[in-house]
Amino acid sequence: MLIVIGGLPGTGKTTLARLLAARIGAVHLRIDTIEQAIVRSGLAKRPLGPVGYTVGYALSKEHLQQGLTVIAESVNPLSITRDAWRDTGADAGVTAIEIEVICSDPAEHQQRMTSRSVDIPDLKLPNWQQVLDHDYEPWNREHVIIDTAGQDPQASLASLIRHLDRLAAGRNILT
Repeated sequence: MLIVIGGLPGTGKTTLARLLAARIGAVHLRIDTIEQAIVRSGLAKRPLGPVGYTVGYALSKEHLQQGLTVIAESVNPLSITRDAWRDTGADAGVTAIEIEVICSDPAEHQQRMTSRSVDIPDLKLPNWQQVLDHDYEPWNREHVIIDTAGQDPQASLASLIRHLDRLAAGRNILT
């Protein structure tokens, strides 16, 4: 199964993806990690355009074809990137479940942005104004929304697992 987790910076995507990957034994594929590795290689500078996502699609497909569950985590801001993730799942012959992580409390979201630390060497985190100005298209199809506002990461994980259990009924992917 391909679980695609998207949302603006600071909403809790990475925390949720890591917790879910540990819980279900999935591969966590983080586009920020791929993009920063490309930048550190000296082959490209930011902004990278689609290259990080393109590498992510290829790696995801390879892992999926090996029978692994993949959690692909990125901002995933555009319809074209969302479509490409779904196509990746279809090409690998697996179900793709789309998750949007939000933080509906602007004050909490801003506080997260100003207090978080960098966990990828040399990655420059966006500031609050850059998050507000981020090009982020509304979703145009059914997807799961996880609102992390006002709850700890374990509560958000429990909510996500409930949604996934409903969507994957009978597939036994979360045991």
